[in-house]
Amino acid sequence: MKKIIIPFDGEHFSKGAFSFVKDMQEMNPVLLTGIFLPEIDYARFFFFPTAFAGPVYMPVLHDSDEEDVEHNVSDFAMECEKNGIEYRVHKDVHDFSIAQLSTESRFADLMIIGSESFYKDGSQYGTNEYLKGALHNTECPVIIVPEVFDFPSQIVLAYDGSESSVFAIKQFAYLFPELCKLKTILVYAGNEKNNIPEQVSIEELAARHYSDLTITKFNSDNKRDLDKFFGQFEKTIVVSGSFSRTRIAEFFSKSFVMDIIKRYRTPVFIAHK
Repeated sequence: MKKIIIPFDGEHFSKGAFSFVKDMQEMNPVLLTGIFLPEIDYARFFFFPTAFAGPVYMPVLHDSDEEDVEHNVSDFAMECEKNGIEYRVHKDVHDFSIAQLSTESRFADLMIIGSESFYKDGSQYGTNEYLKGALHNTECPVIIVPEVFDFPSQIVLAYDGSESSVFAIKQFAYLFPELCKLKTILVYAGNEKNNIPEQVSIEELAARHYSDLTITKFNSDNKRDLDKFFGQFEKTIVVSGSFSRTRIAEFFSKSFVMDIIKRYRTPVFIAHK
């Protein structure tokens, strides 16, 4: 049984995040913890890596803030009970609760985040900074899911030869052995003249976990080529490491992650040490 956490902000209840958990529950039972934060705390957790560095002015919460959280808690509990999901509720709308969310992630297998908050708040702070903040403050892998999507029937492994990308590939396999039987494409975005880094080693590793594995290269920086590449896949989840300075990271992490979530309705799994 996996322990999953979903953070909810203010009045927003992510149906996409909850839908992913329901599909996981059908494969194997999970323990789901809902973390309910006022919108201001939620934004600070994801956008600011130094959120815990010192005293920060916090605006006074109004009754409506607490009402929004309570409404979310009620919806969450009802949906869990209806779908037979074991659950816990953690909320505190008056105290400094974002530190609790970071601690919760330390004792969880996975965090699932609805992408609607990325579109809503990311435009103010920058979606790339949002992702960096999310990775900085969480201590477990993260899946970002669109509000509307199909549960994956294919896997795309984003590989750049880095420690981070290999770590993500392994973490996904450890967490989702049930999905590793699906068609899997390991893609390397690199210069046409360059070989895939450590190709023999990554193939030996990935093939042990992903039984239907194909390895390919993506050699273009053109967005149209990216559209064509991803247009051939349906019901996909992308597995990515955290941010680094390699070419694939520059291509995949700046706008790639948000683009594929929004344009292709594709969940993205991100893991980092």
